[in-house]
Amino acid sequence: MNTLIGAAGKIALIWTLLLALSSGGAGAASLEPVAAGFEKPIFVTSDPGDPNRLLVVERRGTIQLIENGAVKPFADLSGPVSAQGEGGLLSVALAPDFAASGRLFVFYTGPQEENPDIHVAELVASGSGAPLSSLRDLLTIPHPDHDNHYGGQLQFGPEGNLFVSTGDGGGGNDVEQNAQDLGSPLGKILRLDPDPGEALAYTVPAGNPFAATPGADPAIWSYGLRNPFRFSFDRLGGDLWIGDVGQDTREEIDFAAAPGLGAGANYGWSCREGFVAGPASDPLCGTAGPFVDPIFDYANPPGCAVIGGYVSRAPALAELYGRYLYADLCVGEIRSFAPAAPLPTDRGEGIHVESLHSFGEDSCGRLYAVSGDGPVYRLRGTEVAGCGTVLPSPPLAASFVGIRAIRRKVPRNKRTLITVWVSPCKGRPGDPVTLWRGRRKMGSRRLDRVCTARFRPRITRRSGFRATVRADETYVAAISRKLTVKPRQRARTG
Repeated sequence: MNTLIGAAGKIALIWTLLLALSSGGAGAASLEPVAAGFEKPIFVTSDPGDPNRLLVVERRGTIQLIENGAVKPFADLSGPVSAQGEGGLLSVALAPDFAASGRLFVFYTGPQEENPDIHVAELVASGSGAPLSSLRDLLTIPHPDHDNHYGGQLQFGPEGNLFVSTGDGGGGNDVEQNAQDLGSPLGKILRLDPDPGEALAYTVPAGNPFAATPGADPAIWSYGLRNPFRFSFDRLGGDLWIGDVGQDTREEIDFAAAPGLGAGANYGWSCREGFVAGPASDPLCGTAGPFVDPIFDYANPPGCAVIGGYVSRAPALAELYGRYLYADLCVGEIRSFAPAAPLPTDRGEGIHVESLHSFGEDSCGRLYAVSGDGPVYRLRGTEVAGCGTVLPSPPLAASFVGIRAIRRKVPRNKRTLITVWVSPCKGRPGDPVTLWRGRRKMGSRRLDRVCTARFRPRITRRSGFRATVRADETYVAAISRKLTVKPRQRARTG
């Protein structure tokens, strides 16, 4: 496993302590089966104009329509689709004007069985289905050497263009050295205008950051990604969230705020993996950067592949509103965090989905979870009126933790008095504060009426102490500076 160096190591330690403050399962939502019996479903979305018409994507190349409780075929691309390795039909995005144009876009691999290429293509619906005869390729990306790391997500951005995620080309350590290469469309987020141009099946939107860079693929929006299998846009603010599957150290979630949406951002692979150093197999790692750090990462194992989700904007999910939902393929637990303070507010939601392959969101903002074993579930909370209602998320207030010792040097095996105080104090008397010696939790105390707490640790060796407070509904979690206390050297005699 790679280790952090310099200041990054200190940051990792702080995040380790803050992560320990995470609350347990919130029990904020439950699962409601929508339909079952699908064959290796891998994505779900809805008609932009009718949230009760759901499209379920199956890896083999078929799309099923759920309408009025009935499941019926919508499209069959099993001919050109190859599901070799991690490939197949991986996602679908319906055009914002779908009601008028009938256009939808598919991400699939094929048709060759051995290391199939990536295809982004258009279908046009007619009635209650989209015939294969309407298939029109927009983009074909060669993927000749491996059958993994395809990426696989299509989403329309808030400005109306089509965003596409691609993996680094497969293998280990970015062996093909694609992610940092602006000449390759692999290991990237691409941005297209799917309307045909005179020379291409799509056009390059104004504002693409590398459109004028010699040798660069003009469709590239951001780069330095390993396998961004799922990404999404916050339906309220338009921010971009990317779940990038890690290798054997960290799983990461990247964030790009609207309106910029990370144009030109380099997320670091293979020079970085999450917050730590990556395998750096690419010679470009010597000169690449600056890198955009993830907003959140976690260890792999026990995880194996992050499944990026959505910021919940469903008013029915009151306890989840404004929180980002994600999961891991090998764990299956749905988790969430508050975007203002991801690591300290990360928590399990008490919901488990076996073989969870994807989240989905309908045009009403309701969220779904897709099991690769067949069922599709809706996350259910307290039903409220007004399907499209979105509410603003209240920001969490900043928090400060101070720490001091009555003596910084004490006789060996004696105790010192450490005082911790927290600010702001309003509403916090009685809240717990925790003292840490290195990575070891020493104990917790309740804040008194002026928001202070006292600890008396025994000093046997040079020790670094920090104090932490958990996040709550008002304040972000916080951690103090490091306080060093040393045993006093005995005076020499004779």
